[in-house]
Amino acid sequence: MNREPAMTDARHPVPIRDEHARHAARAGRVWWVFAAFALFYLLSEHRAHLLGVLPFLLLLACPLMHFFMHGRRHGHDDHGDKETRP
Repeated sequence: MNREPAMTDARHPVPIRDEHARHAARAGRVWWVFAAFALFYLLSEHRAHLLGVLPFLLLLACPLMHFFMHGRRHGHDDHGDKETRP
């Protein structure tokens, strides 16, 4: 197998690709920890606000389900050409 060696920085003997992968993994972990803290804060401190919005979310779910569950079918048969139907 002919693999080209990973580029290295003169100051750091660690290959650059591995260093970027470690930084990306660390950034991902930091993001998930931040998201967990934010979710905990929202659920603990704003429970009354979140529960007050639930009836409106139920009403919003009706048109969204209608829109997404119909897909490309419009559900109206009177719009097509009647001569091409059997």
